Amino acid sequence: MFEFFRETYYVMWGDLMFMKHTALNILISSVMSPLLYLLAFGYGLGMGLEVDGLPYIAFIIPGIAALTSLSASFSYVSGRLNVQRLYYRSLDEMLMCPISTSAVVLGKSFHGVIRGLISSSIIFAIGLAMVPEHLHFTPLYVICIVTSCFVFSLLGVTSSLLAKSHQSIATFNNLVILPMTFLCGTFFPVDVLPPVFQAMLYSLPLTHSSVAVRASSLEWDFPWASLFILFCFCVAFFAINVYLIKKKKV
Repeated sequence: MFEFFRETYYVMWGDLMFMKHTALNILISSVMSPLLYLLAFGYGLGMGLEVDGLPYIAFIIPGIAALTSLSASFSYVSGRLNVQRLYYRSLDEMLMCPISTSAVVLGKSFHGVIRGLISSSIIFAIGLAMVPEHLHFTPLYVICIVTSCFVFSLLGVTSSLLAKSHQSIATFNNLVILPMTFLCGTFFPVDVLPPVFQAMLYSLPLTHSSVAVRASSLEWDFPWASLFILFCFCVAFFAINVYLIKKKKV
């Protein structure tokens, strides 16, 4: 077990050094979009609105935190790993080293988890300062955010391993990530939609992330099924990535 974690650290070391030297740029780029969502939807369109007896701003902040776990974790891993794999060929060199495939997958996803946690924490801290009477920082919230960051970081690894070019990543963003951004309960309750659309959205991980993060931070009845489904997504994406590497599908 110690050897596995040591191998994982070796894999992620280069990406951690890159994050260290570009920390300010990463911080600004990670926080700008969530802040714009917060201002546009929270204070622009949602001023004076209430959802389930809560001010709309209190409702939307956990959703934006879940959305940030998606955007920060996925975009950083998918973009960087895609360049490393297709242009620098550094992933091929890494796979020739005596390092387990699982360590490669976990190491390549972990820096996305770190970035997602940093960005989500900043957004949630801003929310706590704005509506401290409604939002609560709880252990369940931490578990939900960490799990979400792992899910979307591993999804970023999957998309990079399957991508044939940068355009493939852009296509995946337009077809999968962009619809999840606006439809998966981040800005409105999914339950207000017709049943057929609810079924479609509950098949996507961001919906369960939004539901679980919102319930844990607002101290609503917690949806344990959504947290379990997030764990299942995490295991599934991890297994897919290991399969793609072992079968030399990359």
